[in-house]
Amino acid sequence: MGFVAGLAAPLINPLASAQEAAPPQKPAIRIAVEGAYPPFNFIDPNTNELRGFEVDLLKSLCEAMQVRCEIVQHEWDGIIKGLVNHEYDAIMSSLEITERRQKKIAFSDPYYRIPAVFIGSRETAQGEVTPQALAGKRIGTTERSDHETYLRTFYRESEIVLYAKADEANLDLLVGRLDAVFGDELLLSKFLESREGECCHVLGDTPADPAYRRELYGVGLRKQDEDLRARFNRAIGQVKADGTYDRIRARYFSFDIR
Repeated sequence: MGFVAGLAAPLINPLASAQEAAPPQKPAIRIAVEGAYPPFNFIDPNTNELRGFEVDLLKSLCEAMQVRCEIVQHEWDGIIKGLVNHEYDAIMSSLEITERRQKKIAFSDPYYRIPAVFIGSRETAQGEVTPQALAGKRIGTTERSDHETYLRTFYRESEIVLYAKADEANLDLLVGRLDAVFGDELLLSKFLESREGECCHVLGDTPADPAYRRELYGVGLRKQDEDLRARFNRAIGQVKADGTYDRIRARYFSFDIR
């Protein structure tokens, strides 16, 4: 009996030691993503999984914070309400930082922006796109947009032509009814990469003066979660500094969105 008992003891102790030595599980942060705004976030039809720039960036931020991330797919309607009601801990789904939203929730530092550019015919040389340089020119842009406000404020010597959709402005540029189109670089770059867009190129970014108020996007958080906000800010700074951000960005965009 004593011999058997002596054999049993070593079989139990190593297992107990292994359990005690197991590393503790990383804390989990639940983040809501819509999954319907490519290339920022979308559902891969082959795997039915969330993909996109924000999904890849989110994974890198979680590695930097040394936490487990649980991505929660949530439709756009009610996504902020779900955050406030503690259905998840954060939103990373192209949530623009606006004064109205800042009354309800907090935001991390911006992790991307949408720059604006002027495009024109390839017969027009790239270069100056200041108000003085484009005086007397016909510039198309979308109505009721920040782009319209910017042009009407600073490009008063130009003829501003408004369109319901950017595609309509691009078509008029294509046939020579406009000298330039001003708008979202993401949308305009898609046009330039198309067969029709071979007619045109980027004339220049918005001038530093007068500066264009770029749309900024950040991680949405509850106002009381200041510690989590600080951790996201440190992680965003880290992935930008170590090159991770640029490697991820290059998979989806040919231009800088910092």
